[in-house]
Amino acid sequence: MSKPSPKVENPVVTHKLSIDAVSKRFPLPGGKEIEAIRDVSFGVEENEICVILGPSGCGKSTILRMVAGLVDPSSGTLLLDGHEISGPDKERGMVFQAYTSFDWLSVRGNVEYGMRINGVPTAKRHEQAQKFIDLVQLGKFAEVYPSQLSGGMKQRVAIARTLANDPSLLLMDEPFGALDAETRWHMQELLVSIAESANTTIVMVTHDIEEAIYLADKIVFLSSHPGRVHEIIVPEFKKGRRYTDKEEVIAMKGYSALERQIMKLMREQGASDDY
Repeated sequence: MSKPSPKVENPVVTHKLSIDAVSKRFPLPGGKEIEAIRDVSFGVEENEICVILGPSGCGKSTILRMVAGLVDPSSGTLLLDGHEISGPDKERGMVFQAYTSFDWLSVRGNVEYGMRINGVPTAKRHEQAQKFIDLVQLGKFAEVYPSQLSGGMKQRVAIARTLANDPSLLLMDEPFGALDAETRWHMQELLVSIAESANTTIVMVTHDIEEAIYLADKIVFLSSHPGRVHEIIVPEFKKGRRYTDKEEVIAMKGYSALERQIMKLMREQGASDDY
């Protein structure tokens, strides 16, 4: 007769991205400091879309820039796949709000750029670029230059260029913030399709409640300045599914209640500040 397996006490939970007790302080004139975020801890799972949300000035972008390796934490640790984040790395791809395409390169040239400087062979580079150009629905525009593209199309180029470098983690800082409402809607739906097709782990910063609810598998809601994790919100009404039709999500039972809940949090936190 076999013996029962021993009971495991407090098993270690591993995350794709682990942020543990991270704080960030910036120096001010006269030797003073301002604290942007304080003791922030949360994890992001493989293939998850995690959205960081909170009132203006709560440190959302600061957290994202630390994950990107562009800013060092004052204290705490950030781990990707169990390895400490230290400086920028191609394992973490970043898409900014501002358009970052090179004007002198075509769509194809822009998407191939990172691979070219990383020494990817020409045939592989062409294959990979075409894959992601098609994924962001720019196949007809592969030889077009950025000056001939709309804002939404420029952001598609940025997303394709980032994904073509095969990052382990895709970071997005208000990527659709400069777009008109209709284009933003379509880009949000496209991002869901991309996440499903590419099995990509995404951490995204936004100030838009509707966008957060629609896109997120998990929302990390930060308190007012200095930013702390106020609440982790999982949109339970989606039942673990993602939808490429935004109207369908907005019409679902539970959407409006969650929107009101987050609006209340935003109002409460926006009215409070330690400084």
